[in-house]
Amino acid sequence: MMLRKLIFLLLTFILLSFTFGVVSVSAQVDEIKVGVVLPLSGPLATTGQMTKGAMELAVDIVNNKYEDLSVPLAETEGLPNFGGAKIKLIFLDDQSNAERAMGSVDQLITQEGVCAVMGSIASTVTSTASQAAERLEVPFLNPLSSSPGLTERGFKWFFRCCPDDDLFTRNFFEFMEDVEREKGIEFGTTVAMLYENTLWGSDVAVAIRKYAPQFGYEVIADLPYTARSASLTSEIQRLKAANADVVILASYVSDAILIQTTMKELDYIPPYLLAMDSGHNDPNFVATVGDLANYIVSREVYTSSLLKNPTVAKLNEMSQERIGFPIVQSIAQGMTGVFVMADVLSRTESLEPEDIRTALAATDIPQEKLIFPWPSLKFNEKGQVSTGRGIMVQILEGKYEPIWPFDIATVEPVLPVPSWDER
Repeated sequence: MMLRKLIFLLLTFILLSFTFGVVSVSAQVDEIKVGVVLPLSGPLATTGQMTKGAMELAVDIVNNKYEDLSVPLAETEGLPNFGGAKIKLIFLDDQSNAERAMGSVDQLITQEGVCAVMGSIASTVTSTASQAAERLEVPFLNPLSSSPGLTERGFKWFFRCCPDDDLFTRNFFEFMEDVEREKGIEFGTTVAMLYENTLWGSDVAVAIRKYAPQFGYEVIADLPYTARSASLTSEIQRLKAANADVVILASYVSDAILIQTTMKELDYIPPYLLAMDSGHNDPNFVATVGDLANYIVSREVYTSSLLKNPTVAKLNEMSQERIGFPIVQSIAQGMTGVFVMADVLSRTESLEPEDIRTALAATDIPQEKLIFPWPSLKFNEKGQVSTGRGIMVQILEGKYEPIWPFDIATVEPVLPVPSWDER
């Protein structure tokens, strides 16, 4: 009888402890697992490996104490609300394959027991992978994919902490408008677009068709192509025949290389050549085409001029030492994704999916804790970061120099683009 009474009292104490916080569930957690799907092999392996390195670096900062860095959780060791528990990232290689990515997300959630998932890079892959998380009702945070359609699906569990291509495309036209007004450089009135035909490139084209007439431009050539094409001669010939003032490109790295070399072979270069990041900002692009890359203007979210920030400068040193590259866009975005996830986990009451989702929706990271020059980092009701902005860089002597907004520019833009003979 006495034993039964003691058991009853013990169970009552435990129940009251959980209810009123006398005993913390989180204090007994040593490790918090977060899944990551990235292309660690295949056509986007370079970007995928850099992103993996960036995420691992950010986790090290969160799990240990770096008091000289102004990023979320750097001043503590682990997550204080979970008794100093460490974040553990579990990576799976999606090989830039959408179906493989979906299976990987399913594996991470049902077999590895992760509390949330992050990834991927190509928007088509992210679109499919995030469907598994939505079905299993687990938060999915995307730091790199930019297709606007990803946050237009009505998903409850999908969040993205980078700007989308609707914003980036508008930035193109705002950039041209500002340069015309401030620098007296006229961009003409016609636009041609050449883009890979998966979800990402197709969404870029939608945005160009949307904003071009709003800013007084006519789209006179609309040229989709099959991603990772063996030849783009026909498409470049059609671009040349269209003779547009401005050409906007949306390509992954193998296609970006092929486009530039084919333009040189056909002795064609438009007066203004704008690239939607991705392949044109991959380290392999300049490394492969060399001087042919010069004078391309590309959108970005990170620029070396941000190294004036002591935290960014320190992170850049750490990136070079541990990843083998200075901070570039994918590295900055990978680190930011982990810092956002750490901030979220530091505010959640439990590791239940709904609690994590609630904390994600309430995210409000101040400017002084960010790598990017944004006023803060918040999500809107669709799960899209609502406070980000893009910048423009120009490739000059093989380096990506910021040229817009003007307050962060390091050089004057060289526009229009010199002909091949003038270089």
